[in-house]
Parts: sequence; structure tokens; C-alpha cells
Amino acid sequence: MAEDARQVDVLVVGAGPAGLAAAARAAESGARVALVDNNPDVGGQIWRRATQHLQYLPVAREWIERVAQSPNIERISGAYVAGIADRRSVAVETAQGTLHLGYEKIVLATGARERLIPFPGWTLRNVVGAGALQAMSKEGLSVKGKRIVIVGSGPLLLAAATSLHYAGASIACIVEQAPWWRLARFALRVVRDETKLRQARSMRRALRGVPYHSGAWPIAAYGDGRVEGVTLRSGLREWRERCDYLACSFQLIPNAELAKLFGCRTDRGAVIVDQEQRSSIGFVYCAGEISGIGGLERSLVEGEIAGYAASGQHEAARALGARHARARDFSRALDQTFALRSALRRLATPETVICRCEDVRLRDWAGTGSWRAAKAQAHCGTGPCEGRVCCDAAQFLFGWRLNDARPPVYPDPASIVGAEM
Repeated sequence: MAEDARQVDVLVVGAGPAGLAAAARAAESGARVALVDNNPDVGGQIWRRATQHLQYLPVAREWIERVAQSPNIERISGAYVAGIADRRSVAVETAQGTLHLGYEKIVLATGARERLIPFPGWTLRNVVGAGALQAMSKEGLSVKGKRIVIVGSGPLLLAAATSLHYAGASIACIVEQAPWWRLARFALRVVRDETKLRQARSMRRALRGVPYHSGAWPIAAYGDGRVEGVTLRSGLREWRERCDYLACSFQLIPNAELAKLFGCRTDRGAVIVDQEQRSSIGFVYCAGEISGIGGLERSLVEGEIAGYAASGQHEAARALGARHARARDFSRALDQTFALRSALRRLATPETVICRCEDVRLRDWAGTGSWRAAKAQAHCGTGPCEGRVCCDAAQFLFGWRLNDARPPVYPDPASIVGAEM
């Protein structure tokens, strides 16, 4: 395959809300900006397929159009950063070949992924991530008339349920592990924010009549080859819900692998940044979920700050300080409200599969005391997902410290693999 090289002032990795905002603000200074994303379209997970429905998403329309209309931004879609070529250059894999992109500053806006917690039956067909099912429905998977149970923790459960409802699914129930009193306290905060209150009312209208169980969680999925139902627990009560899909999401985890490859310091999985979104590596800026889970508002303001700062517009970056502080306050409320209960660490039995790629069960980790030892003994984390599922599970179940990231940072997208064959 062909190789190419080029130089820009600011490289932005990730074209979700944070990346779009960073690219747009950096370009305002006249800087040459490259925006790299592994999807064919911009928007990230939250605005997936937004360009097809822009009349319904004014905020998405604003940022997508700013990027599209800027002569200083080069979009490189359907591509991913395979590794660091040298201190100020990365190797980007595209369907056309390898592109060596040099830059003065780089903004990482790589988003987050869902945490999946192992429990008996979680590997059955049609047990999927809640956000993943939402994304698949946007990409064309028909869920019309399908009965879906949504379990886990965090606002994503409601967002996914609303999206799937509008796609024609029948939402059997939403099961949130956080207790009611934490949710009530969180709701009091939401009603003080006009934008979030409007979003909450919209979801409430869409989900009217859908049972919502707080302080509850799944203990097992059952079915013959594919999921047919799930057993749920709340306190001492257990009951079953029939379903065609079981959608799970136990909070989000920052996609910090590329940042770790640069050597950026992290804390509890998120990259540590200063007030200008600068990491411990001076030319690397991080914005959005990679520096802390906080929703759309935080992603946008951090993207703007990072874009301004990376292009030398420091006064403009500082002017967003108050807005940023409010967004970070909301992030802390999310952390406190949806903290995962310890009972979830005891769901897996010795026979529960932990690593789907290599069919490794919990009993196969007996006697290991670290992720490194578990990998050596059971060969987990070496399959197609590069450990992105079982590694997160191991960290949650045992509190193991994970190894530093190494290339490849992301599994090869199917489109790129197909183009190479």
C-alpha cells in the first residue's frame, strides 16, 4: 500500500462533539488543521448519522457546518491512528495507505466506550451494549417490534431507550443499579438546568409507560443460543423479563490508549489536564470524555478550549473558564450518582466467560494476582478486540493496575482490512 506524508499546525483525533469544536476553534486562527476519525461521517457516537437529520439537531448542525465550511480544515475520514511515528508525527492508516501526519500540536478527542460487566449469559447472542445497539439501529439494524430490556447505570440508558423507541422497539423496562435516593438528588440538579430539563422532559414523553427500576441489576441472562430473557434483582426480590435484546451499559470508560502511548498521565482512567486541556506532555491536548465523563456540554466546551489553546488563542480559551467549571460540576454529580455497587463484582461465577475472544473463563484466572499474570496464564486480551472488553472487566472486578498501552491502539476497521485484501 502507498505511503504519504504531510504537515499541519494542529491535528485533531476524533470527530465527535469535542473534536469538531476543537477543529473549528483552531481553524479560526488561520491554523492548518487535520481532523482524523475512523468513521466515514463526523459526529462521533452521540451525533452518529446526524448529517441525515440535521433539522432535528441544531447544535450538531452548527458544529458540523462550521467544520465543513472551513477552508483550513482537512477531514480524513475512515482512518485511524495506528501509532506514533516520532515525537511530532503519527501514522494514520487509511484505505489508500499509510499517511504520516506531522503537527505542532495534537488534540485527542477519542471519546469513551461502554463498560460491560460479565455475568452468566452475557455472551449470548443479542446481549449487547446499550450504546452499541443504539448505533446499530442508526446504521440500519431493524429493531421494530423487538422487545428490549436495558440494564446498567448512567444517563446513556435513557438516551438509548429513547432512540430505540423512536426506531420502533418495544422497551420492556429500564433497570438502573443506582438507588432511588441518589437519582432523586440528581434530578433536583437537572431541573435547575434549562437545557437538561428540556432533554429530560423529551425523554420522559417518549418513554411514558415504560417501567423504570432503580436499585436493580441483572444477575443472569438465559436462552438457547440467543438471549430470551434476563433475571433481575432488587434487594431480596428476583424476577424475570422476557426480551429479544438485552442492552447493557455500566457507565463509560475514557478511550485513553493513544494518550497513554504518548506518555500522558492519567487518573482513574482519564487523562489529567490543566485549565487549557493540556496534558502532562506539553504538545498533547485532550478534550471530552478522554479527560473525564461529563456529557455533551463538557465535551463541547473542552473541545473549544483545546482548539483555542492549541492554536495559540489563550485569551479565548481562558474566557470559557466559568462555563467549563459548571460542566465539570455536573461531571462530579454524575460520578456520585451512578457509582457502581460492589454487588456487581460478584455476578460472575467460575464458569462465566470473561474474555470472549479467547473463551477464557473466570476460573482460568485462579491464582493470578495481576493483569499481566492473567494474560500469561490464560492468554486473554490477545484477541481481535485487543483486550478492550476483558481488560476493562478485570480492572473493575479485581482493581488490577493495567499495563501501559501499546500499538495497535485500535483494532483495524473492517473497511480498511477489506481494502488491504
